[in-house]
Amino acid sequence: MRYGKMSLALLMSLFLFACASYTPKPEVGGVSGVPAAPSGDMRAVPWTQVAGWQDDSLIGADAALLQNCSKLAQQANWRAPCAAAEQLDALDPEAIRAFFERYFTPFELFNRDGSHTGLITGYYEPLLHGSRVRHGIYQTPLYHWPAGRPRGSLPARADLMRSGILRGNELVYVDDPIEAFFLQVQGSGQIELDDGTIMRVGYDGTNDKPYRSIGRWLIDHGDLSPAQATMQGIRAWARANPQRVTALLNVNPRFVFFREMPGDGVGGLEGPIGALGVPLTAERSIAVDPSAIPLGSPVFLSTTRPAPGGVSGGPLTRLMFAQDTGSAIKGGVRADFFWGLGDQAGDIAGRMRQQGRMWVLLPNTQALTEAAVSQ
Repeated sequence: MRYGKMSLALLMSLFLFACASYTPKPEVGGVSGVPAAPSGDMRAVPWTQVAGWQDDSLIGADAALLQNCSKLAQQANWRAPCAAAEQLDALDPEAIRAFFERYFTPFELFNRDGSHTGLITGYYEPLLHGSRVRHGIYQTPLYHWPAGRPRGSLPARADLMRSGILRGNELVYVDDPIEAFFLQVQGSGQIELDDGTIMRVGYDGTNDKPYRSIGRWLIDHGDLSPAQATMQGIRAWARANPQRVTALLNVNPRFVFFREMPGDGVGGLEGPIGALGVPLTAERSIAVDPSAIPLGSPVFLSTTRPAPGGVSGGPLTRLMFAQDTGSAIKGGVRADFFWGLGDQAGDIAGRMRQQGRMWVLLPNTQALTEAAVSQ
């Protein structure tokens, strides 16, 4: 879902320091692309060895599972658990826990070197302010793909902005060019319009140019220190140097296009659509490597909360659902944690770079097959 969905999938390090970026995911209307079994390194373990399993209240986990079942229930391995999930009491966490213990088998995930910890990053859905009509503070356009232009035919960002190609392809106008850039990095988000309505936008392609980090450019030119080159630090620099913002953005030749998306906005119940084709749930959805973890799988995560200054906060042990992907997410013990909508979620996501352990929960019939293959 990102060029984000970033992705902040490894986001701040990719966005600020690397020369790569997320590859956005198309929306998935079915499950033909969902792998039948994982290919990573894993070992079946008893529930008593799933660290922190008893610590998660599991409130909301049943709703995220039912989202998955809308895509997976016709698969043989998922028929029984999805049918039983329909009968769960959302307000009875112990019944939800007993359900997972009955219908699923936990497999601890390992890296190829045998280690069992890996990188856990975060991402979010931005919330901007805008207008469908250019006026007042709403001067920065987001564009849809130019009608009639073949893919791969557009120049780099600076030349594109000067060319006139984009004229007439404005989708919406927002009030801050830096926030528009962050939205391009994420690949999707919501815009609170000046008429009180909410517009949801999603990724609609790029000009296929390489990504270059604006954070790295600011560091290399002495404008920010590495510690300052965060999302918050770049915002502050841009507000102090408005006359240099255009030059800064043109450092990155890649340009992202958007399209208006259906769905509830702020106050609605549904998040952005992930690679599985279902809405993401804040603090229950993760992006994974689908070659290691089947999309749709429940995944128990044991990590720590990000805290200011790059340190770790308290334990974060939660049942998550593999509903998304990102090109920076590689390997079994690797995940991108979806924090939800808006600046607060973005602040947490931007600081998240934790170590964690992961257990994929496979339906029992699939677990038997996986165990046989692993022997």
